[in-house]
Amino acid sequence: MSGKTMKADKVVPQVGVGAIVFHNNAVLLVKRAQPPNANQWAIPGGRLKTGESLQQAAEREILEETGIHIKAGEPAFAFDLIQHNEHDVCTLHYVIIDLDAVYVSGEPIAGDDAAEAGWIKADEMATLPINPTTLHLLKTKYRFG
Repeated sequence: MSGKTMKADKVVPQVGVGAIVFHNNAVLLVKRAQPPNANQWAIPGGRLKTGESLQQAAEREILEETGIHIKAGEPAFAFDLIQHNEHDVCTLHYVIIDLDAVYVSGEPIAGDDAAEAGWIKADEMATLPINPTTLHLLKTKYRFG
């Protein structure tokens, strides 16, 4: 447990799921339209729905957010996304699980809460505002970027 004191709040932790998809030497990323991380490029994904497996949720979310059909595999990375306001009250809490996935079909089209969606090549990464967690994951686990 961290040294941060948790104050009572109404935020309930939610499970988010994403998919890491490569195709033609590029990774599928979305530019977030909404907070958290608005205007940053990141792994596409969204919330797990009751009764869905992680794989089902990833396949649904990637299709909704990018128009890309995938086959989701095993978890590759998990992290917390927790934000507090100036009064140290938790305002957002996600546990995010990113899965490895295989491209099946489709062309990227921004949908759902994505401002843009696309296949990003490694040499393009330095020119875009990539979410720091996404950048760390792609560089360390996949040696991409």
